Amino acid sequence: MLPENRAMIAACAYAAVTGKSVTGLYDHAAAHDRDIAAECRGNRIQAIDGERSVTFGGTLPEIRNGADNTFVSLVVEGSRASGYDRGSQGHYVADVSDRLVQLFDYNANAWFAYGTRNLGQ
Repeated sequence: MLPENRAMIAACAYAAVTGKSVTGLYDHAAAHDRDIAAECRGNRIQAIDGERSVTFGGTLPEIRNGADNTFVSLVVEGSRASGYDRGSQGHYVADVSDRLVQLFDYNANAWFAYGTRNLGQ
């Protein structure tokens, strides 16, 4: 999965699990602040990557990736989100805690960590 899409999925997972809006994301693997925002209201999610002018959005469990017009499934169970990225044809799992998302990308066979910023932080 592309690093940019991993970051978008992490932001969406955080918003869906916590119900809090994401106003920024720190990508620990890239040592880079990403201009990503996401929010989830009920079963509707929307996100934007300001650097690429790309949107993610839709009704859970299906989110449309505006970068390549493919879909990503996102299923929430407690503090964990999991799904399948049809663009990269790969599964992922994301564990959400406080202001951190740890995402395992099965294609890369590796964990990736993202710190979240929320409104007022």
